[in-house]
Amino acid sequence: MGWVADGVESIRSLQIRQVLNQIVSLGMIVTSALIIWKGLMCVTGSESPVVVVLSGSMEPGFKRGDILFLHMSKDPIRAGEIVVFNVDGREIPIVHRVIKDSA
Repeated sequence: MGWVADGVESIRSLQIRQVLNQIVSLGMIVTSALIIWKGLMCVTGSESPVVVVLSGSMEPGFKRGDILFLHMSKDPIRAGEIVVFNVDGREIPIVHRVIKDSA
């Protein structure tokens, strides 16, 4: 009967190791994602370096679900460029193409 108890204890020890391994792996994935996000923020100079197109208003250039990588520019905004802006009362930024110059 001693070998049965040893077998059960061995399985229990293995399960604990597997759970701890999964927790560490998940922590490493989350940490890596945060590091990549913060790195993109530094390189692009943007609070939201990656955005997703949520509506069909950008078609045919961009379809719903397309991922856009953004960067900040100090150049003046011209017609045809893609801009991202926030509207008071909305948490999600608006992504749109400039149709007309402000000049």
